[in-house]
Amino acid sequence: MELSTLDLIVIALFFLLMLAIGIWSYFKNTNSEDYFVAGGKLPWWLSGISHHVSGYSGAVFVAYAGLAYTHGFSLYIWWALTIGLTIVVSAKVFPVFWVRLRKRFHIQSPLEFLTVRYNLLTQQLMAWSGVTLKLFDIGAKWAAIAVLLNVFTGISLPVGILIAGGISLLYITFGGLWAVIITDFAQFIVQIIAGLVMFVVVLAKLGGVGSIFTLWEQLPPENSQVFHEPYTIGFALAFLFINFLSYNGGQWNLATRYISSPSEHQASKAARLSGILYLVWPLILFFPMWAAPILLPDLDDPTQSYGILTMQLLPIGLVGLVVASLFANTMSMTSSDINTISAVITRDILPAVNPKFKDEKNSLGIARVTTFLFTLATILIAFQFERFGGVLGLIISWFGALVGPIAVPMLFGVIPWFKTCGPKAAISSILMGLLAFVFTKSYDLGSLALSISLPVTVSTITYILVGKLSKQAPPQKVQQMLDDLAVER
Repeated sequence: MELSTLDLIVIALFFLLMLAIGIWSYFKNTNSEDYFVAGGKLPWWLSGISHHVSGYSGAVFVAYAGLAYTHGFSLYIWWALTIGLTIVVSAKVFPVFWVRLRKRFHIQSPLEFLTVRYNLLTQQLMAWSGVTLKLFDIGAKWAAIAVLLNVFTGISLPVGILIAGGISLLYITFGGLWAVIITDFAQFIVQIIAGLVMFVVVLAKLGGVGSIFTLWEQLPPENSQVFHEPYTIGFALAFLFINFLSYNGGQWNLATRYISSPSEHQASKAARLSGILYLVWPLILFFPMWAAPILLPDLDDPTQSYGILTMQLLPIGLVGLVVASLFANTMSMTSSDINTISAVITRDILPAVNPKFKDEKNSLGIARVTTFLFTLATILIAFQFERFGGVLGLIISWFGALVGPIAVPMLFGVIPWFKTCGPKAAISSILMGLLAFVFTKSYDLGSLALSISLPVTVSTITYILVGKLSKQAPPQKVQQMLDDLAVER
């Protein structure tokens, strides 16, 4: 697949826009609070769009395109629908708690309150494990963007990593969260335009608006099923619980969107906007992917379906826009992760290593240096992508396994029902969740739903049981925190 000169110009302009936004955002920051949580002044519509865009990467157009080709409509049910529902239903719960934590306990990192809620050991266990694994996870995403660049432009993998990683390094280091949020908005606009163009072109190719319904008659019967093996109702329910944890703050970068909101009401509105986008937009985005078996029958590699459709159906110039949207999704996720991980390092890890890092006077400088060095480290990891091979894949799967077990004590820790769940419950739930993950990798459980859900289920049960069996009243500082968080002001 070769792009025209005009398409390459469109992609180049997209990268230049990202850089320009970073430079503009530089002047929006005066301290670390501006840099990490936008000074708590993030408008609800920007927060909601950023929360939505940060939730999925270029994998949607590759791996998920393959699943849409082979498994049809069930992809929407277990992925987009479960995410949208969990966000909308809990819009007045966890977004509200995150805002209260920033206002009343002055947090800038999603882990900052854990020292008070549990203890320093628990917080540091979560911080170090999450940051270490994210280092490799983001490195793999730079490599994924480089692969996309290579497929569409012929640029070598190292040069692709330098382009995507280098531009992101500059705009994130310059602009902090404001740069991430504004680039998310720009990337959202690119994605909407590109997605709508593809939707309309495919509709026309299939015969018009009526093909939205008649399409399924031309596909295998199972492609229109709500649940399609191995993506059963059990799998969807497991994913529902995992997404409940992940999208309410278990993925730290998504918690930051709520922490940065100026009020509880605006945080709830942001959540509802993100949730509604997940319920509606994927129906348009996935349509060309669902139609691919008709337009591209007997494809050897279904993961290439969206890329091939782009090259075959779109005119010069618009192809570049769609390709830019592929990069936009992954860059949105990586830049969002980097900003939040830098906050964890700056606010949680460094002060525990040396109290000098608590100095608020130099907080912005420390934040920028941390961001620069962490991003650089992820780029260096990306260069070693092929050398790591299966090891990197293993590390990434471990990160996926950690999301649930870490999210359980984080999110349940702010709910008064679990006030007796202290450090022992938190650490036990993380460790038991990881042991359950090792068990699922060592034995064939015969069920994808069980394999996916076991670690987070074990983690949740352990957290509740250890906490309830202790029968000890929480320390006074924990009780005061929970009482404070429960009260609306």
